[in-house]
Amino acid sequence: MTVLDGLVGTGSRLVVEEPERFRVHRDSMMSPEILAEEHAKIFEHNWLYVGHESEIANPGDYVRRRVGGRPVFMVRGAKSGKVNVFHNSCTHRGAVVCRQDRGNAKVFQCFYHAWTFDSEGTLSGVPDREAYGGTLDWEGLALRSVARVESYRGFVFCCYDPEVVGLVEYLAGAKDYLDLIIDAAPADMEIVRGTNEYGMDANWKLLVENSIDGYHAVSTHDTYFKYLVALGTDLSVGVTGTAHDLGNGHAVLEYEAPWGRPVAKWEPLFGEDAKASVDGLRAGLVERFGEERAHRMADLNRNMLIYPNLIVNDIMALTVRTFVPTAPDHMEVTAWEMAPREEQPDVRQRRLDSFLTFLGPGGFATPDDIEALESCQQGFTSGGVEWNDISRGMTREPRANDEAQMRAFWRRWRADMDRVDRTVNP
Repeated sequence: MTVLDGLVGTGSRLVVEEPERFRVHRDSMMSPEILAEEHAKIFEHNWLYVGHESEIANPGDYVRRRVGGRPVFMVRGAKSGKVNVFHNSCTHRGAVVCRQDRGNAKVFQCFYHAWTFDSEGTLSGVPDREAYGGTLDWEGLALRSVARVESYRGFVFCCYDPEVVGLVEYLAGAKDYLDLIIDAAPADMEIVRGTNEYGMDANWKLLVENSIDGYHAVSTHDTYFKYLVALGTDLSVGVTGTAHDLGNGHAVLEYEAPWGRPVAKWEPLFGEDAKASVDGLRAGLVERFGEERAHRMADLNRNMLIYPNLIVNDIMALTVRTFVPTAPDHMEVTAWEMAPREEQPDVRQRRLDSFLTFLGPGGFATPDDIEALESCQQGFTSGGVEWNDISRGMTREPRANDEAQMRAFWRRWRADMDRVDRTVNP
């Protein structure tokens, strides 16, 4: 018998909070039934990240994505200039109509029967249309838009639930941190072309926890920190900062950066030649925002979760990462690098080097994290231990190496999974 048998309210059965103790049952990481329930109650009813507007700057530009496990594509309408997000399915017989990951197209043609749709979703071509005798419902057979699509500061989200609250209300306190990150750039932000894509044999919520976990940094990434020290980086400040519950399941870990940041924090590793340009960026921040806000922009790292599965890592590079579960013990991860437009080549080079060296799947940190998370997943199957403990820091003001940010996620997860008005479709 497990904790799931014969009871009601999945969330409350699996997440138990007491005054000084917070526990999560390991069935939440292993059960196919729980994953099916998550798809129905979480991924179908919350705002999910699709992409960034800079990826489709021109009319007809498009990118293909899997959002909440569903194939969709985002395209800039050629007539309206609007960002459209369509279900990637021909309205005739169902085949996908966007078959490339990115590009520019005047039309999207289903390869099966060659029905054609334009970038606004309008059905524009049907071979041998005379067979329908003039009864073809051209308007009714247009591509289907995802129920809700909204954008904030260039970040495009969609939701399959038409009744969801507006995106700004949903983002809650995370909105202020997106503002902080975007405002720090001297120009509009863009997604740098190219992605890191990889998978791991671990439950998707383990990566949620890991992405905002300051407690594991020193022990798990020991090799990388020694590498930085060998290159001259001063890490004596450690991980000093705090965590914030941003509402609606979002959370952020904010702490002093012990390393250089391309936004405006120079360190010897950048080289003396770069000092003047980085100091110039910092002076620009002070002029525009004052010393206090410029300090936050330049000197503090941020690891932010936007519930349920968007991570914005503003550290030695600015990384946007999302992931989708394909099984209780497997997920697919996609990460992009974000940077100011027309950034100086040497600054851009340092940013991309950090994106690959620390954050990439072949870098110093991500392989460590994958090893740790897959190790957890393997350990779960050993049995004998039912609960994970996420109580660290409950009896004091949150610190960067505590677990308040994870508790924020799990409380929202519990509330979503307790809801009985959402249909489960295994």
